[in-house]
Amino acid sequence: MRRGTLLKDTDWRSHLAHSINARPPRESLSLPAQISWCISPARIGTILVCVLAFIAVPARAQISPGPLSKAHSSLSGTTQCIKCHGVGLGKAELKCLDCHTEIRQRIAQGRGYHARILSRNASGKDCVPCHSEHNGEDFGLIRWEPSQKQFDHSKTGYFLEGRHAALECNQCHKPEHIGIADRKGIVVRDLNRSFLGLSRDCLSCHVDEHHGQLGTDCLSCHSMAGWKPAAKFDHAQSKYRLTGAHERVACQKCHTEVKAPKPYAKYVGIPFQNCVSCHTDPHKGAFAMNCQTCHNTSSWKQAHAEGKFDHSTTKFPLLGKHEPLACEKCHHDADFKKPIPHAKCADCHTPDPHHGQFKNRKQGGECAECHNVNGFKPSLFTVAMHAETKYPLDGQHEKVECDKCHTGMSVQTVFKITDTKCIACHADVHKGRFAGPPHSNRCEDCHNVQGFRSAKFTLAQHNTTRFPLTGAHVAVTCVECHKVEHAGTPRGTAKLVFDDLTCTGCHDDPHQGQFTERMAVQRANGTAAGCEACHNIRSWKISGFDHSTTTFPLVGAHRAAPCISCHHPRNLETTMRNVHFREAPKRCEQCHEDVHAGQFSQGNTPPDCSTCHNSAKWRPSLFDHEKGATFSLKGAHERVPCASCHTTRRLVNGVSVVFYKSTPKLCSECHK
Repeated sequence: MRRGTLLKDTDWRSHLAHSINARPPRESLSLPAQISWCISPARIGTILVCVLAFIAVPARAQISPGPLSKAHSSLSGTTQCIKCHGVGLGKAELKCLDCHTEIRQRIAQGRGYHARILSRNASGKDCVPCHSEHNGEDFGLIRWEPSQKQFDHSKTGYFLEGRHAALECNQCHKPEHIGIADRKGIVVRDLNRSFLGLSRDCLSCHVDEHHGQLGTDCLSCHSMAGWKPAAKFDHAQSKYRLTGAHERVACQKCHTEVKAPKPYAKYVGIPFQNCVSCHTDPHKGAFAMNCQTCHNTSSWKQAHAEGKFDHSTTKFPLLGKHEPLACEKCHHDADFKKPIPHAKCADCHTPDPHHGQFKNRKQGGECAECHNVNGFKPSLFTVAMHAETKYPLDGQHEKVECDKCHTGMSVQTVFKITDTKCIACHADVHKGRFAGPPHSNRCEDCHNVQGFRSAKFTLAQHNTTRFPLTGAHVAVTCVECHKVEHAGTPRGTAKLVFDDLTCTGCHDDPHQGQFTERMAVQRANGTAAGCEACHNIRSWKISGFDHSTTTFPLVGAHRAAPCISCHHPRNLETTMRNVHFREAPKRCEQCHEDVHAGQFSQGNTPPDCSTCHNSAKWRPSLFDHEKGATFSLKGAHERVPCASCHTTRRLVNGVSVVFYKSTPKLCSECHK
């Protein structure tokens, strides 16, 4: 066995056999030792006590893995093993908790570190991972993993936070911090080595700085982050709630220092029923009522007279903003008997902040027409009142703040506006395009006060311009043609006047100039036909193109063929936008496959399909057998179907083909 490990699950029989096998040769041993050497390991568990009685001292060196620690030195000797080790036929049991009853009790009660890492039915063998014996007198019985400084204190049930987190273990775990009742149950005699018995109460370690004034629950006011300030203390929960200016008074102003062997602040027994308990009466007893009758904790100077004097009984009740005013604001020199003029606002509020701009109104500019005692702002001048002026507020103007039109700050605000044109307030987003006739910068020709967008420029108005909207153009939105000229500029700078009114002025030429000559042909009014040579403004589909004017007139079945069948788009496209129309094939074999597998080709020259077929239809064939073949069909042969003679069929490239040449010509080859 290795030194430093307890026999937590060791079979004592195997251990004894191992010890015997490790001894010197049998011949060199004493007789009792030879007897123990010969005993079978399977019988050792049964006669262990007898063997120990015989071999005494020599067996001790064989059974014990090493000397005990100083704390357990009193248990040394082979006769005392069973005080810690249970012996039997099965595995050995350790009796740690039989002696260490304080640990067993804490485990049973679910208290402390051991209760959190061990089960309630823990035995001595569960102690082995942290407490190792038989390693010598000076070996430490506590195995710290990874170290004592890195011990996770939260596993004890007491989390170290704040200032506690930085403390060394021995700063708290001291004998003087262990209560008298807890000392009795600790087996370890040297309490400097024990981590048990500490109370979680603050006063078990800390001195009561308040000398019993505030009880023993320190955490109701303080936190572990630090003693000062008392972060959890709320004066509002005390008998005297701090309000107004009292909130800014330093604590020591009221809580004076008590002189003692060690001075401390006084927190109880402080009178506070009346203001004069702390404050000197400045009126020297002139008023019998309480100070709160005229004053409050917000400020001494802001006195209120509700309890002393009812101002509503006068000709001027204090309402709105007048209510919180200090008396001396109106009653100068504290002369309350002197009459104060108050018929008009201007009796007190001078000079006129509007500089006489409203003196011509019906009430001669009286402030109460637009303001009241609740505040100078906002003005009471409503939209309905504005409707009585020369400029009623309608549409979007109803939501505009007053100072957006009536410029100036405060007393410099200008309320009388002479120029009421749109451009007097709004910037010309069209950059002067409509400054001349017929509009002459009259925004209302296209817009109204309901909103700048969308413009009320109607279709009928557009038809009076150089470009009347007809056909598909009627359904086009304004912004599709009148686009913003430069990215990032306001929409009002969109292009509204066009020099080029042709189709290509707005639309790209999808045919890339293939029909330039056709588009240049002039119409009856002298203008170029442009795209309308083939299209019209009602639909993009071709409506005016005459294929008979090309080098390949469409006749017969070709008239029903879709354009895309001959005018193939490039790159497997599905539209004809990028088709090169002049490259369309004109010969039959360029569009149609040779179903005759080259029977009628002349060398490398493709066959002339027109000798047998035409564009009207593929069948019946126009082939003249009398002129084109070497076998005349005179007589009964004229009524014979072609397939009766041309029956030979072969597969060419997987396609069945009727062969017309090498057809039998002798009667015997067809007739029996």
